[in-house]
Amino acid sequence: MHILMKPLNRKNYGSIPHLSNSKLGEIDHYIGEGQERILTKKKRDKHDTILVFEKYDGSNVGVAKKDGNIFALTRSGHQASTSPYKQHLEFAKWVERRSEMLSHVLKEGERISGEWLYQAHGLIYDIKTEPIVFFDYFSANNERQTFDVLEKMNLPLPRLLHKGDAVSVEKLKPILNLKTINIWCKEKPEGMVYRVERKGKVDFLAKWVRQDFEAGKYCIGIDEKELIWNVDVLD
Repeated sequence: MHILMKPLNRKNYGSIPHLSNSKLGEIDHYIGEGQERILTKKKRDKHDTILVFEKYDGSNVGVAKKDGNIFALTRSGHQASTSPYKQHLEFAKWVERRSEMLSHVLKEGERISGEWLYQAHGLIYDIKTEPIVFFDYFSANNERQTFDVLEKMNLPLPRLLHKGDAVSVEKLKPILNLKTINIWCKEKPEGMVYRVERKGKVDFLAKWVRQDFEAGKYCIGIDEKELIWNVDVLD
């Protein structure tokens, strides 16, 4: 397979706005007050379904199908195999070993996006399953699909904390902090991702990050030989 700069000619994943009580990064922004109210206080009507997932701290990646080929992508949309970082090269190998299965679940032009947890960034995980969670599935027209479509693919998924009515961050914190089995955060989890689905479509997303979260504390300014890996060996 030859190297393409960006196989789909677009980024793999964009940014998600923050709730008002979330810790912002340098280039982040808040969601609108009305949308936050729908997520955390009162949904518009029976057609709104609020889903909330654990937010994971890794590297955003994706898998796309283009011209019948499967491509491993970084967040920017470039091929992971061209990245200078070991974590992305390992992701490219992971995808290559599963290319037949991934080609079966993806149609031409589609992609799935997720968080690659191979390397520790701001959190260390105890991982007893695949070091990845897939949280979004995009059509060939770059339209985000409802979560039930992704569930049918039998892929590693984020932990679902809530589904139904609007719900506050404070109410979900005790659930978020519970110890999990397959992917357990050894520290307090980073946060949550809210998602509104309405009439068979994804309406909008928002995220909450705890105020004391230290992004990149295990990798920023650290020599590669001293980096921490959440998994020792990949099959």
